[in-house]
Amino acid sequence: MPIPLTHDDPVALGPYRLIARLGSGGMGTVFVARSAGGRTVALKTMHAAIAADPAARTRFRLEVDAARVIGDRFGARVMDADPLAETPWMATEYVLGPSLDEAVGIAGPLPEASVRALGAALCGALGQLHRSDVVHRDLKPSNILVAGYGPKLIDFGIARAIGDDRLTRAGAAVGTPAFMSPEQATGQDHEAAGDVFALAGVLVFAATGRAPFGHGQAADLLYRVRYAEADLDGVPASLAQVLAPCLSKAPRERPRTEDLAVRLHDGSGEFADHLPDALLADIGRRAADVWQPMPQRAAPPAVPDTYEAASEEARRAPSRRRFLMWGGAVAASGAAVAGGVWWESRGTHRRQDAVVPAPTRNLDPLWQYEESGRMVVEKWGLVIPQSASGHIDLATGGKTVRINSNTGRQQEAIAVSAAWWQLVAVGNTDYRLSDDFDHYQGERRPVEIATYDTEQQYVKPTGTYFADTNYDLRGHQLLSVTWTTAYVVLGQGPSNRDGTFLASQTWTLRAADLATGRTLWKQPLPKRPDKSTRLYVLSAAVVGTRLVTFQEADDKKVRLVVRDTRTGAVLWDKPHDADDPEPLRSPIAVDQERVYVGGTGLRAFRLTDGAQAWASGQGRRYSPPAVKEGVVYAVAEEGGIEAVDAVRGTSLWTEKTDQAQGAYTAWRPLIGDQRAYYRNGVHLRAVGLSSHTTERTYKTTGEQFHVDAGLGLILAVDADHLTAYRLV
Repeated sequence: MPIPLTHDDPVALGPYRLIARLGSGGMGTVFVARSAGGRTVALKTMHAAIAADPAARTRFRLEVDAARVIGDRFGARVMDADPLAETPWMATEYVLGPSLDEAVGIAGPLPEASVRALGAALCGALGQLHRSDVVHRDLKPSNILVAGYGPKLIDFGIARAIGDDRLTRAGAAVGTPAFMSPEQATGQDHEAAGDVFALAGVLVFAATGRAPFGHGQAADLLYRVRYAEADLDGVPASLAQVLAPCLSKAPRERPRTEDLAVRLHDGSGEFADHLPDALLADIGRRAADVWQPMPQRAAPPAVPDTYEAASEEARRAPSRRRFLMWGGAVAASGAAVAGGVWWESRGTHRRQDAVVPAPTRNLDPLWQYEESGRMVVEKWGLVIPQSASGHIDLATGGKTVRINSNTGRQQEAIAVSAAWWQLVAVGNTDYRLSDDFDHYQGERRPVEIATYDTEQQYVKPTGTYFADTNYDLRGHQLLSVTWTTAYVVLGQGPSNRDGTFLASQTWTLRAADLATGRTLWKQPLPKRPDKSTRLYVLSAAVVGTRLVTFQEADDKKVRLVVRDTRTGAVLWDKPHDADDPEPLRSPIAVDQERVYVGGTGLRAFRLTDGAQAWASGQGRRYSPPAVKEGVVYAVAEEGGIEAVDAVRGTSLWTEKTDQAQGAYTAWRPLIGDQRAYYRNGVHLRAVGLSSHTTERTYKTTGEQFHVDAGLGLILAVDADHLTAYRLV
């Protein structure tokens, strides 16, 4: 998703005008750019510090050469490049399609026909390289873009170390461990057969959603690549027979790309004919979005010396907002940090009678951690600050990464198997749903609940199994863990290959005692129609004997449902007027007596019987609220932060600002000890709980935010980074 240019990004590079950023990494930045004739390109650059190294420039030039070798049939066509410029750059066609790892995240494991068509096309791409005496050496899902007319290989040689200018020669163990060949893992020559091994691993991922040698630390993966057999469980039998020889430890036993292509696919039909509908729909959206107005360049930061109060309150003109995208995790009761998520939205009204804003200080990041390989936002399931030991645990897709909170450097990583909606953090312990696959017997057990102690770094099962469940169903949810009781959504019945629901499946909401492993109760949930992708529960919280949930129907209509935690019986439920259900993945605003909801106006309902306690701000749109110490906070459309008395519903104060037009009402604000935080345009704004004005701004591309007073940090998460700002 394009994000705004920073104030110091160049206006143009070569003949191309920069219009937005696509992303930034350790080597450089990728922009969306357009030529004078209107051609849209992806323009890749190198950071100035890296460009000063002659070896790095050579590496960049060789990457340009490799991209030209593969051509525009199998790669992103190189439109122009200048490796000798002060800022080296390369412009390629703007490919309208997700990376393969994103595609699997969107559509689930791909059908066999899709995998075979993908594999045959990639055989053609690798064959083109090999005939030119070039090997890719870093074939992995994030380096493959899936367009409607076929896959495209990108990022040639990205895994090579700085200064290694040998584009086609092997000799160092460089690459991505999960998809390396055995010879590459031992530092031997990686030739064409090594790319075939990696291709087979990529196709296993496409068919199952996991790498053939699992996840974990690099040393563990390299050992498995060299000595263990690939895990082909879940790969269709006929396809597994084709891929097994490609995964042989002996390079000479692997087929050539020409032979493999014939075994994979007969070449019939168009590539798009073999793709699932969900993936085609995503490609179509990208084609439409590329011609939408791009985000405006961010204004330069202002750093004044003093802080002054604003003079008066502005009138606010209400408008409707269009929410473009969503992300984030189900945040359940007991989570270590309550985090909100915001996405770009657009307003249509201008504010009038604006006040003079208080001067603010724009604060730079303390550090930034970049995840290797693109991580879609949904996979950054939990950010778990550990104040006592001074580190941060990221429960992300496939692993938990431990980050030093002072430096932003990775300390540890441990493999996990749960999706983001199957994780809950309580103190130092992560709870997750697991299938506890028996590697000795080769059998998949039912769903169980396992724990990972983030301090002791120890994984163990709780002994809580659900024998009647099918782990292969992707809709299982871990909602909350309170004391020794876990609340889960579990399914029975056959699984659908694409991960969607089937009408023949049976789903229940259950409570289980983790001390005894016994199921305390289970209540039926409405059936989902075939091909539905909507999870049952958006968010959940436990208060005393009440389980509070926002439940979603297949038609995206939402109901606020409160159950008795002792029996699971529904005590009351009410419809919610959400235009978009995704913002309700924010933690629920609830205290011991009431639950608070936004939408059209702010409302409070009694936990005991669901009766409306009060309503405020009718006719205006509000974000999901947050509640703290008897005060309810919400972001008002075109109005910034508002604070309301939790008991009476009377207004306590409203933010004094003329800069709330970009205020995001999609996601709830974060409330600290001294300030409230919410996303506004390209900034995270910190509004004083006493001054009622913006006292700090943090320039950010973050999409999830967490405030941790123990570490003294604000943590911002986007698709690629965890960024820390000093909490001041």
